Amino acid sequence: MFASGILNIWMHDPLDVAEQAAALFAAHPDRFLLGLGVSHQTIVESGTGRRYERRYEVMVEFLDALDGAPTPTPTPNRALAALGPRMLRLAATRSLGAHPYCVPVSHTAAARAVLGDGPLFAPELKVVLERDPDSARSIVRAHLARYLASPNYVNNLLRLGYRAADLVDGGTDDVVDSLVCWGGPDAVAERVSAHRDAGADHVCIQVLTADNTHFPLAQWRSLAPAIIT
Repeated sequence: MFASGILNIWMHDPLDVAEQAAALFAAHPDRFLLGLGVSHQTIVESGTGRRYERRYEVMVEFLDALDGAPTPTPTPNRALAALGPRMLRLAATRSLGAHPYCVPVSHTAAARAVLGDGPLFAPELKVVLERDPDSARSIVRAHLARYLASPNYVNNLLRLGYRAADLVDGGTDDVVDSLVCWGGPDAVAERVSAHRDAGADHVCIQVLTADNTHFPLAQWRSLAPAIIT
């Protein structure tokens, strides 16, 4: 299956999305999953001029429009970038499930408790194939800086029990290590298993490197034997 990642619902017309999604469903049966998310205040307000408010209601309205489109998007063909309990419950009832970004294993366990059995839960996991702690955490902090400055992600981590002081200046080592798995392929396999044990159905892996201008093909090749079962 391939996915859109997460489509910013503030920047797309739901009827256009439904039409284009229907074309993909027809061309690739059972191969496309439409990911939908409410994005972030700075992106939405600078990109659309709209006030970033009523996020839950805006998502509900978008889903209603998909349902009522001339070419409706079926519930099992869409997933939500849900972090908090309210959006997770919406994901469970109005989509296939949840596909959250930048979350630790503790979030997987909490989310599964909200979702219950059945709905898809497919968290994203960042990995750095670097065994030296200082080098690995340097790569991680460069990547995490914008996410630890985002209220949506910060509030989710605070809800999970992290302290605000833990999230400044690139995050403490504990925060860094909980959000990103670094080490060898064996460490990544263990973290994937931890997410699965906590309730994940699928774990979406993102490989980070010091040079983000090139696709990390070599790292993927070294990682694949450890995580493909």
